[in-house]
Amino acid sequence: MKQKDKNQVIVLAEKPVGMATLNTFQLREIDMPEIKEGEVLLKSLYVSVDPGMRGFMNEGANDYTGQKFQINEPITSRTVARVIESQSKKFSVGDIVNGRLAWKRYQSMGDDKLEWVDPQVLPISTAVSILGVPGLAAYFGLEKIGQIQKGETVVVSGAAGAVGSVAVQIAKIKGCRVVGIAGSDKKIEYIEKELGVDRGINYKKTNDIAIDLAKACPNGIDVFFDNVGGELLDAVLSLINKKARMVICGQIAVYNDTEPSKGPRPEHTLIKKSARIEGFVVFDFKNEFEEAKLKMTQWYIGGKLKYKENLIEGFENLPSAFIGLFTGENIGKQMVKI
Repeated sequence: MKQKDKNQVIVLAEKPVGMATLNTFQLREIDMPEIKEGEVLLKSLYVSVDPGMRGFMNEGANDYTGQKFQINEPITSRTVARVIESQSKKFSVGDIVNGRLAWKRYQSMGDDKLEWVDPQVLPISTAVSILGVPGLAAYFGLEKIGQIQKGETVVVSGAAGAVGSVAVQIAKIKGCRVVGIAGSDKKIEYIEKELGVDRGINYKKTNDIAIDLAKACPNGIDVFFDNVGGELLDAVLSLINKKARMVICGQIAVYNDTEPSKGPRPEHTLIKKSARIEGFVVFDFKNEFEEAKLKMTQWYIGGKLKYKENLIEGFENLPSAFIGLFTGENIGKQMVKI
């Protein structure tokens, strides 16, 4: 490490009300860390930004690991990093690792909190995209919660995003008819022509999403993989088949709401259709991660699974990259290359 290298951190400057802004974050200069026995010094390479992080900024909120973002404390997210110094028996200088890290250029970390990334299999950035939380969420949401079967109709909201773009492909691999919902003509073209979705619906151009869904799903809906929530879920409820499964992975439409959202009560429909709605977090299946990664790697090598990363350059652009998730900018996984 060169003497001239400087360290920086991005902290939570204020609790946002509604949409996060650049004022929500603050970039600070900090000292270069030192490492102890069993630790490594890391240089951040690829940093993930995810919609669900917005909820962790609220007062009293807890993330999936029991932590929460505090004022004047670093934001954290899944990160790919390089080991540049080591006092660890597990990792050597030059190794690529993945873990939940602070938004810092350089940081020390215990080796027990990191996973090794094999740069020979797939590009290292995939550790936070198709082989990271987004890809795993799509895999387990459909396989374990949705229990998709060949010939079924699967609808995916947020279909051009990090999770949705993987979910639509897995559903196609399993032999399903797939309808994807996204928010621009460019995204619809991507999911139809690049990912093989049978029908895409631009929800920003529809006069009635329920009518368009009914046309796209003449045989009803068997599985709904929901990354968005809000009115889209309401529309799907009117079209579900007997024994339908609705998988709640994300709710980006309501993350910035300042009041609880209101909508139709689904209980009667669930009874009538013997259907179910089930939410999940990917860490519910952490003991099966390696098996899922192997399967998705095989699909990728076999040409069945594609991925797209929306890379934004520069550590200082992490806040704007996060905010961009809520303005519909990204196709595929949004991340920052340091």
